[in-house]
Amino acid sequence: MTDSRYDVAVIGAGPGGYAAAFQAADLGLRTVLIDQDPQLGGVCLLRGCIPSKALLHAARLITDAEEAQAWGVHFEKPRLDLETLRGRMQAITGKLTNGIRMLAGSRKVTVIQARATFTNASTLHLSGPDGPGELSFAHAILATGSRPALPASLHVVDPRVMDSTGALALPDVPRRLLVVGGGYIGLELGTVYQALGSEVTVVEALPHLLNGVDPDLVRPLHRRLQRRFNAIRLNTMVDRLDPRQDGIAATCATPEGPITEIFDRVLVAVGRTPNSEQLGLERTKVAISPQGFVQVDRQLRTAEPSIFAIGDVVGNPMLAHKATHEGITAARVIAGHNALFDAATIPAVVFTDPEIAWCGLTEESAQTAGQSVTVTRFPWMASGRAATLNRTEGLTKLVLDPESGRILGVGLCGAGAGELIAEGVLAVEMGAVAEDMAASVHPHPTLSETLMEAAESFQGRPTHLFISKR
Repeated sequence: MTDSRYDVAVIGAGPGGYAAAFQAADLGLRTVLIDQDPQLGGVCLLRGCIPSKALLHAARLITDAEEAQAWGVHFEKPRLDLETLRGRMQAITGKLTNGIRMLAGSRKVTVIQARATFTNASTLHLSGPDGPGELSFAHAILATGSRPALPASLHVVDPRVMDSTGALALPDVPRRLLVVGGGYIGLELGTVYQALGSEVTVVEALPHLLNGVDPDLVRPLHRRLQRRFNAIRLNTMVDRLDPRQDGIAATCATPEGPITEIFDRVLVAVGRTPNSEQLGLERTKVAISPQGFVQVDRQLRTAEPSIFAIGDVVGNPMLAHKATHEGITAARVIAGHNALFDAATIPAVVFTDPEIAWCGLTEESAQTAGQSVTVTRFPWMASGRAATLNRTEGLTKLVLDPESGRILGVGLCGAGAGELIAEGVLAVEMGAVAEDMAASVHPHPTLSETLMEAAESFQGRPTHLFISKR
């Protein structure tokens, strides 16, 4: 490759990277998008969000068929064709990544498959199928994402010990699966494998699942998982994994003492770590935190004026939609616009069954900060639509300013919570008050009405819930 100069060089073609490249090109900047993978889309599209949601949909089909018996509708036991299921996932990701490549071509974004490392603050060295060579730039956007974390104590060279990438490849359906980590990745993949036929045991070091999520939102999910999983062990650490001929022996420290159990496969899902190493950043002024995150300001600028960074590599929350908005902001700043990343709230969704979604201030964080709030809740037991779905375990809650009624946070647990949270995001971003949400006519019968009635509860007058006046 001959030396070429670009206005913007984007390193990493995930949801943040390709959004940044597209925005830069739309703003008239000569842009190049560089990624080591032959397919565009990054971890989210290729090895994360999209394939996991495809598998979760398949899992939901199986559980829906099981639970249809309550309605007098009976299906035969599902027959799994893993090759077809894998092919379906590949078809989905292939279609989406091809769409991204077409959009890049339409915008005249140059796409290079190569590994990029910084030679200095204005030059990249490229090695790979479209290299070797050097590429110079006026500005670079670092969007290298993250990878599954693997504690040294659990590092076992055995294909039966998987990270999330390995689990999504769906090598088989083990009879006994140990999931190490009770966060969203572990619970989502545990949900998939249980529905496909595995006996799932979850081990979590903390005293509760989904650390950081309000306990009342987690409770309905925990109860359902207790019925479907083989076991959920809290306050439990996995001390050692020993490969044996008959499986992986997991030795755990529990409140009752050490135990050892045999599993056919183990999924280690204890978090993610940023991809900030081996990029040549030491040859620039870019600053990196002790945790490995690239440090940026609200315009996504690093300490090196020519280099920006976005997405997982700059810190939590490690969410695709956050990366996308950061990428667009960085491109606009480079183009000379007065832009900064100032989202009032970034929604989060756990795609388990039931789903959990939240945005803005949580009740738990308000309590920790000593902030006075009013919390209203609407149980889905009182929702007609939830009753028709036989999913009345859900809950909708609002965290409000006690004086003005301003909506500071929204939380949901229930079927479709991930779709419903968008109304909460808009309410928090727009500074809406409870009366705004309560007075907005919601269609009936829908689950969205639970947001309206939770807002009505601030005045103590929800239609389908009686609140006694004290």
